[in-house]
Amino acid sequence: MHFTNDPAPAAEKASFTLPVRVYYEDTDAGGVVYYANYLKFCERARTDWLRAIGFEQGRLAAEQGVVFVVRSVKADYRQPAVLDDMLDVVSRVSRLGRASLIFDQQIQREGQPIFDAQITIACIDSTAKRAIPIPPAVRDQFATLV
Repeated sequence: MHFTNDPAPAAEKASFTLPVRVYYEDTDAGGVVYYANYLKFCERARTDWLRAIGFEQGRLAAEQGVVFVVRSVKADYRQPAVLDDMLDVVSRVSRLGRASLIFDQQIQREGQPIFDAQITIACIDSTAKRAIPIPPAVRDQFATLV
C-alpha cells in the first residue's frame, strides 16, 4: 500500500495505491481478468484506504450505523490484465458531497493505465437503508484528500 497526501501542487490530489497480483481465480476462460474483478480490485483499494486513514467499515457500521455503498460506476476497460500481472490500483477522491463522494480510480500495469473508473459512493444508514450525511470525523478526513 502506498498513501500520498503531501503539500504538492494543488493539481496533484492525495492518492492511495494498492498493489494487486492477478491470480488464476481472477481470470476467465480466455485467460484475462474477468471484467467484474477490476471493480473488486477497486473496492479493495477504497476499503484499505479508509482503513489507512483510521476508519474500518465494520466498525463504522457497528458503532455509528453507517455504511458506504456504490451508487454508480462509470468504467473504461483499456487493456486486459492477465495471470501473474502485478497491478497498482490508484485511487483519488475527486468530489466530496454531503452524503456521497466520488472516487477516480485507475488500474495500472507498469505505470500504464489499463482500466479507469469513476465510482460514486453513498453514505447510508445501515438500518433505514437511506442516504445520510457522512459523519463529521470521516468527512473531515476525506476533506483533506480532495
